[in-house]
Amino acid sequence: MGENGNVWLPEGASTLAPSIDSLFYFVLIVSTILFVGVVAAMAYFAIRYRRRNASDIPSPVHESRLLEISWVVIPTILVLIVFSWGFRLYVEQGVAPPDSYKIQVQAKQWLWEFEYPNGAKAVNELRVPVDRPVQLTMSSADVIHSLFIPSFRVKYDVLPNRYTSVWFQATKTGEYDLFCTEYCGTQHSGMLAKVIVLTQDAFNEWLKTGGGNFEDMPLPEYGALLYEQQACVTCHSVDGTPKVGPTFKGLFGKNEQTESGSITADENYIRESIIEPQAHIVAGYPPVMPSYASLDERQVSALIAFIQEQQ
Repeated sequence: MGENGNVWLPEGASTLAPSIDSLFYFVLIVSTILFVGVVAAMAYFAIRYRRRNASDIPSPVHESRLLEISWVVIPTILVLIVFSWGFRLYVEQGVAPPDSYKIQVQAKQWLWEFEYPNGAKAVNELRVPVDRPVQLTMSSADVIHSLFIPSFRVKYDVLPNRYTSVWFQATKTGEYDLFCTEYCGTQHSGMLAKVIVLTQDAFNEWLKTGGGNFEDMPLPEYGALLYEQQACVTCHSVDGTPKVGPTFKGLFGKNEQTESGSITADENYIRESIIEPQAHIVAGYPPVMPSYASLDERQVSALIAFIQEQQ
């Protein structure tokens, strides 16, 4: 993999990564040595002690105390080494430093929402400062999810109706992949996000505007940005391709058939579908869309304008 890691692991970019990688390679090397040794012994014994003719009668075999003690003691020592090493890392991963920067995370089918202490929010993009511990306090709005950042060597389940927590300290600026690793529905494979590690100054600058100043951006253009940022793209296509939700292509002005009857997809219908998605369930689609009541009025208007253009 070159600069992005190696054949076994992606690039390590957190303070936890070297210790976890060391344990991984210890287990890998020891397991490889044991595997090769056992296979070699099997091959040797199969050839050395094979029955050469029908009259061969093997000699009685007497146990070796030294051999029996060895194959009990050596694996026990190896298991204790791995256990103590792994337990120390488990405790280290589970206890965040007291000066950690805290970010709230909510997982939904099928997106990640991140909220910062100053109220700034982002969807599917987690921005963090480099060389500073960051603690994620996580919850799920629906089913069990699992947050996994391979380059940081952190993975933890995200559960409904309770909080879980994980922390990391990034050591390199750049972009890193974030996955959901708990099957959570039909669009599980599309529940992806990016971790963007910034310098402290760049991070502080980003926080001032909550990720950007969109006041002067035309509504359709802003809506196209929100379509990506709010993960609408996960469930709604713009080219007519069927997904979990109805396509946006040709939606505006269409007579949509819902479970309660026919309704025109005008501005009010689209607004209500964003804020209260369970109010009108389109026939043939599951009622899985979460509410986006946290969007402000301009954001809702921008999404409506964007959908209007998808003809």
